[in-house]
Amino acid sequence: MSWPGPVTLTGTYARLEPLSVAHHDALCAATRDGELWKLWYTAVPSPEGMAAEIERRLALRATGSMLPFTVFDAAGRVVGMTTYMHVDAKHRRVEIGSTWTAASAQRTALNTGAKRLLLAHAFEALDCIAVEFRTHRLNLQSRRAIERLGAQLDGVLRAHQRGADGALRDTAVYSITAAEWPTVRSHLDGLLNKPR
Repeated sequence: MSWPGPVTLTGTYARLEPLSVAHHDALCAATRDGELWKLWYTAVPSPEGMAAEIERRLALRATGSMLPFTVFDAAGRVVGMTTYMHVDAKHRRVEIGSTWTAASAQRTALNTGAKRLLLAHAFEALDCIAVEFRTHRLNLQSRRAIERLGAQLDGVLRAHQRGADGALRDTAVYSITAAEWPTVRSHLDGLLNKPR
């Protein structure tokens, strides 16, 4: 069996199920919530491009380089996608990325809850030595969210890749190591258990 294998992760604020073509219509509705594909600093599939994006992610899952999930909120509504990507089974490293969330679910406990599930699975079930996060250097909302999780900035990869419009992207790279996980876990549990 490939590492990591498909799994459903369930918590108080989010449920992550292995991505399926059956999720297509609900994912299209989620991406329309905020017209996320129009954001210049990130790559979110449009409703018209959703089938191709699902196919792309499932093809990467078949090669063992990605484990994609559909994100559900506490009410069972599909609100986005996330993945383990750049899977390195030999060195037990993954990146949590290719994540997007419907506008109505942003700035809620859902993102923290979903990341808590992914991090716990990575460190406690998959025995990862580190988990990475990457985002556009200018995506300040994403950078704040990653830093709020407790990840440390490793550096910025300048002129790292080209965006859909051809512009060069600088990529901010963050990580959490296995040694840091117990403290980060306590931090995330504290955030999630705050009175709302």
